[in-house]
Amino acid sequence: MPARRTSLLILLLVTAPACFAGGGPFGIDHEWSYDNSGIWSRSHQVALEYGVIAFEVGGALWEGGDTRFGRTLWQSIDASAASGVVALALKYATSRVRPIDSGGDPNLWFKGHGNQSFPSGEVTLVSSTITPLVLEYRHDDPWVYALELLPVYDGIARMKVQAHWQSDVIAGLALGTGFGWLMHSHEGTPFVLSALPHGFYVGFKKSF
Repeated sequence: MPARRTSLLILLLVTAPACFAGGGPFGIDHEWSYDNSGIWSRSHQVALEYGVIAFEVGGALWEGGDTRFGRTLWQSIDASAASGVVALALKYATSRVRPIDSGGDPNLWFKGHGNQSFPSGEVTLVSSTITPLVLEYRHDDPWVYALELLPVYDGIARMKVQAHWQSDVIAGLALGTGFGWLMHSHEGTPFVLSALPHGFYVGFKKSF
């Protein structure tokens, strides 16, 4: 996806000035100056996270699975659920120390309980939610690519509050995008929807 590659490029360009002093798996990880103010504040990040969840779940339940939009939202739920499980497993498996706790060292892996920097779960969530929507509607309305700004914003915000390294964000972006593409390419009934009673397929809007 050209827009997703652009998103990755933006993140890499943002980190470029300090790459020479970086570390981590890509050699680009470094700690940013702490900034928890304005649009980068943690409260805005939490609002985005819960807003994304409310949008995909609420919209999917309202639309059901027999409309184009509803089916796409159920694919987003599939992608979010699957990528979220993988992201959580990676967090526990790698137990990477977050920038704010690392003393500036991005190479602290496998440090045990409480260290869950890799990958960024929130960037994974946002990416997995928007990817099926972008894939479904990109030919109808190019403005849908504007949704790509959400994971880019979230990734930058997470680094500004020293919650994640650059590679955490890129991994979350790739993970969410990959599962979003995979679930959108599935031609059958979305997996979560298929496990629910038929009433959910029809959608709540038909009850009103």
